[in-house]
Amino acid sequence: MNSLLRLSAALVLTGCTVLAANDQTAPSAQAVWLGNVPAPIESGTSFGVPWPKGAVQKTQSFVLTSDGKTLPVQTWPLAYWPDGSIKWTGVATIAGPGSSAFALTPAPETAAAAPGIAVRRSDTTVEIDTGALKARLATGGARFVESLVLNGREVARAGRLECILQDGPDGEADRVPARTVFGSRVDRLTVEQSGPVRAVVKIEGKHVAATGSRAWLPFVVRLYFYAGQPNIRMVHTIVFDGDDQRDFIRGLGVVFDVPMREQIHNRHVRFSAEGEGVWAEPIQPMIGRGGRFVADPDGGKDVYPRQVAGQRVPDRERYNARGQGLLADWAVWDDFKLVQPNADGFTLEKRTNPQSTWLRATAGTRSTGLVFAGDVSGGLAVSLKNFWQSYPSALEVRHASAGSAELRVWFWSPDAPAMDLRHYDVRAHGLEAVYEDVQPGFSTAHGVARTSELTLFATDSVPSNEALSRLAQIGAAPPVIVCTPRYLHDAQAFGVWGLEDHSTPVKDAIEQRLAATLNFYLTQPEQHRWYGFWDFGDVMHSYDPDRHEWRYDLGGMAWDNSELGTDMWLWYSFLRTGRADVFRMAEAMTRHTGEVDCYHLGRFAGLGSRHNVRHWGCGAKEARISQAAYRRFYYYLTTDERVGDVMREMLNADFKTIEFDPMRLAQPITEAEKKIAPTRVRLGPDWLAFVGNWMTEWERTGDTRWRDKILVGAHSLASMPLGLRSGRNLVFGYDPATGKLYQLNDQAGVYNLATIMGGAEVAFELNQMLDDAVWKKAWLQYCRLYNAPADVLRRDMQTGTEGADGAYARDGRLAGYVYTQTGNEGFLKVAIDSLLRPRRGESDRQVRRVDVPAVPHPIDEGLGGTNGAAQFGLETISMLGTVGDRLPKEMK
Repeated sequence: MNSLLRLSAALVLTGCTVLAANDQTAPSAQAVWLGNVPAPIESGTSFGVPWPKGAVQKTQSFVLTSDGKTLPVQTWPLAYWPDGSIKWTGVATIAGPGSSAFALTPAPETAAAAPGIAVRRSDTTVEIDTGALKARLATGGARFVESLVLNGREVARAGRLECILQDGPDGEADRVPARTVFGSRVDRLTVEQSGPVRAVVKIEGKHVAATGSRAWLPFVVRLYFYAGQPNIRMVHTIVFDGDDQRDFIRGLGVVFDVPMREQIHNRHVRFSAEGEGVWAEPIQPMIGRGGRFVADPDGGKDVYPRQVAGQRVPDRERYNARGQGLLADWAVWDDFKLVQPNADGFTLEKRTNPQSTWLRATAGTRSTGLVFAGDVSGGLAVSLKNFWQSYPSALEVRHASAGSAELRVWFWSPDAPAMDLRHYDVRAHGLEAVYEDVQPGFSTAHGVARTSELTLFATDSVPSNEALSRLAQIGAAPPVIVCTPRYLHDAQAFGVWGLEDHSTPVKDAIEQRLAATLNFYLTQPEQHRWYGFWDFGDVMHSYDPDRHEWRYDLGGMAWDNSELGTDMWLWYSFLRTGRADVFRMAEAMTRHTGEVDCYHLGRFAGLGSRHNVRHWGCGAKEARISQAAYRRFYYYLTTDERVGDVMREMLNADFKTIEFDPMRLAQPITEAEKKIAPTRVRLGPDWLAFVGNWMTEWERTGDTRWRDKILVGAHSLASMPLGLRSGRNLVFGYDPATGKLYQLNDQAGVYNLATIMGGAEVAFELNQMLDDAVWKKAWLQYCRLYNAPADVLRRDMQTGTEGADGAYARDGRLAGYVYTQTGNEGFLKVAIDSLLRPRRGESDRQVRRVDVPAVPHPIDEGLGGTNGAAQFGLETISMLGTVGDRLPKEMK
């Protein structure tokens, strides 16, 4: 009986009852492996499942099946509908290559069985036993992992973080900056889940120096354990709270001590190279001059092939005098490192001791990012996801000949130049010149964060190259289970959108336009090398066809920073297609934009930075960049707790507008306006971004305080003379303490940005959650009369019937929404005309190949312009969901 079957037998009754496969009395959620690529070995994984309103209650138990077999399952609520029913369920399971399609089905409750994971707490430690691995974690001190024990043998201990801080930048000939090594200090440990299928532990702390009193660089580490599994998922986050003028990080990583109990020649170090490649060597290769070798005392054969394969060879004492003499003379290699200084090359070196040179062992292009240290009795392998994409990274093994080796994974390699977080210039260059809004003291990295993902693999032997290659694949692209596009659509997950549909010539033409833009953007990170620790995951804003280059050096036209909903565009594209390549790009963007482009502490905490050459360079610090609406896709699809933290950090971003009025430069506040309310916000992107934050927290917790804050603002708007259109540029007075909005002037406002930075999508989903006639009437009026003059708006406040022909509707998704609510054919025509109308300049929008010597290497261009790409995608996908079934079959 294999481990998965044993675990299944133990866990299916843990509130997750087995239903007969043909039981059709309850809804069943359908899911598959992302990209139809199953885990190469049994692996723990978690995913989210949405449910229609009222379909599943909070006490519901479930059964998870795959290909007729019942799998172990643990479930928990991620979000609730207002009636208390479950909106999203988190699911944890163990699955492998024998599973393909999955079905999660509500099941009757039964008595609980013994859990698959044991969690024991004391005052100083938390011990977790998965059944295969025992981990002892520290609740305080310098080490967050005290020990990892596999099959009764300790394979790792003293897990800790390390930061090398350099006092000043590189390259100053007259000064060598001082360096200080900081270790980790655990301040808090929280067990967030304790089984039966998975346990999750959150560890928080700071980096501290061995001498001195400075504690800085806060970190959060989460460890994920799955029943029956010898591996651990690790999610590591740092928040930069230093001074970017003097605090230059020279090295940042995680360290584990690996006990070495076997003799020197039975110890091994391995690295994953490019693709499926593996570099594997014993620390003392048993081969010498002219092929001289040590003969096996039991058979006379050369032991070297077995040694290279990682198999046990006899201890030194068993060889004859000649053999022992050779072992005494052959070099012992003590330190090893693989350094990936850029996206296109790595080097692997080793040395015998610190007094001797590093010797080049091999080199390659892109390492998949796994290192193993151990002996023939076992050891530890660690993989860093997005290793080469997040350069400068490195893997290192030190003191392999000692009683305990040090295995290091460097997020930022000490062999690279120091991390320089300063702005790109000492002066601003202006909105008119370069679309840049730089303000004194605002171009700061203080408060930005970075998250990395690792996988720890405990082993009871030296893995073969084939086995290690599989582990590297899992670490580089962890297997993911996702609900099918059809199921997600039918459950109305994330509001209004249409499935991929090629069923008619018209729909096929629309799909080809969508795919062309999407596919073009999928190629750009590779063609333009948008990689690096602080950059990977983002895309550029604007393209320069004369230079054949994105405007990476041009003020506000460089990194995109979620400007017009790029994150949303990618996620809705994934929802409707299920494409793995789109998921991976959206995942990387969510990690980046939610961490690097937003502030997690300090003066700007809760806000994000507008697009710039540096991700934190622009002076426009706004909630539109940090809003939960851009992150919630990844959270609900994968249950990722770090993204959950990030969304919660932004909950009170509205209070920041008291200090940072988002229109302070574009529309300076008057003395009269200062007397009306504590601050000002726009309908969108500001207030609708806040609404997305509050809606997400309301559904995650059921806490109606957040609903009520939405209602206060909604009713404030609805009561104004011109509804949501009341005021120039839709700017309103605002009181964060109450959530109330105030009219500032009598103008009928029109503001292009109100709904194109996630606002429309937030409102559409809010309308599924908020059963409030006042809000829905006001929002529908806004969509009907987007650009109507003031007299029409005033009449409509009485009649509610103006603009019935769609004359004042905004093209696209707003008109499509009105049609779904009213059935009015006038708005149907506006939406369909918008959907079928060629984009501006579309005849010139063709992908062109640009070859050398015009560029450093061949690239594609022609569809660049991220604002247009994102909005075209979002508008089209939304309208396919509202009016797609009314499209003509043929183009006229």
